Amino acid sequence: MSTPTTMQWIRQAGHRVHTGSGRLAAHLAGGAVRRSRAVWRRVTGWLAEGEGLGWLLRLAVLLGVAVILRKVVVAVAGGLYAAVADGRAPWLMWGAAGAWLGAAYRCGQDGWAPRPATAEPQPAPEQDDDQGQAELAAAPAPAPASPSVPSPVALIAAVRDIGTPHAQLVPLAQHLGTTTETVRAAAAALGWPVKDVRMKGRSSAAGLRWDEVPSPPEESPSPGVVGAGQPADDNDDDTAAQGPREGIDVRRTDGGLIIYDLADRHRRRGVVGL
Repeated sequence: MSTPTTMQWIRQAGHRVHTGSGRLAAHLAGGAVRRSRAVWRRVTGWLAEGEGLGWLLRLAVLLGVAVILRKVVVAVAGGLYAAVADGRAPWLMWGAAGAWLGAAYRCGQDGWAPRPATAEPQPAPEQDDDQGQAELAAAPAPAPASPSVPSPVALIAAVRDIGTPHAQLVPLAQHLGTTTETVRAAAAALGWPVKDVRMKGRSSAAGLRWDEVPSPPEESPSPGVVGAGQPADDNDDDTAAQGPREGIDVRRTDGGLIIYDLADRHRRRGVVGL
């Protein structure tokens, strides 16, 4: 490939400057338009935030700033024009021309493209209060977690702890941290009938009688439920060396079921006939 001559290089450079000048002018004009729109949006948004007297005060501030900027721009532009026209600052004209030629030559190269303008974050559309409340009302509410049914041993221990000697469903549910329906379900699973009973300081209401306590299941996969004749512990804070220390002990005899309080092995809490 032959080296281009001086005239060929000058023609190529002139063509490149011509092409780059058009690109540079379009790029600068587009940037000026984008900046003007951004300033306009900010100004109008700030002005729209005011109401009544506040809106008038903001408008007066904007008009004052516009008058001051106009005077500054006119003074600077007039001073520059006078300096160039009188020949007092030749470096200013030649410097601006050199900067333009350099930028145009760079923009005129093949494959040149302006940097993509960063998109400004758009404000989220405001919603009316009625619309927001309607959307919240239409949103499905999270389903409440259903309370677990207490185990037979926990139910018997709760009746033993709060019964006088019988226990009503409402204080039982409060003691177990559940609802009366789950207490009914636990009693039905154990075969313990719900009847009207009285407690100390309360009127007659549905509850469980202590003298009708059934025997817990003899076999159960749950570690908290034990059969007749086995000590029952209503928590899991015991160690292997200590053994069960709380709860009840249900023993089957010829005369019925004998229920012991493990805190006092020599005193029976109830006898249920078979």
